[in-house]
Amino acid sequence: MSMYSYILPMTKLDSCDVPLVNEEAVSEVLGAQADDVDVARLAETFQMLASPSRLRIVEALAGRELCVCDLAAVVGISASAVSHHLRQLRQMRIVQFRRSGRMAYYRLDDEHIAALFRTGLDHVRE
Repeated sequence: MSMYSYILPMTKLDSCDVPLVNEEAVSEVLGAQADDVDVARLAETFQMLASPSRLRIVEALAGRELCVCDLAAVVGISASAVSHHLRQLRQMRIVQFRRSGRMAYYRLDDEHIAALFRTGLDHVRE
């Protein structure tokens, strides 16, 4: 079989003037793609970060570990709203906490989250 094959039925393609598929290129890309479970988890992570308040929480925790009251003061929302967001962020493994007596201190789960935030911010600023 040739490296190129025709797509049938022929339809108007938005970005291709020639209705051919480079089977080698498609096969290479398909072989390098992440599996469906990982892509679904990444989509959930991006959905979780689609809230300005949650992004502000991530931004604050990229700098240092904070308690709910401190986060509420930084983000400018109520402590109960911060707690709600933190619960969601914990479920997605974006943040984690440690207890010290009756206090809980939150931090980012790992450096990847801070890097993701910084990369996204760099992208929108350019």
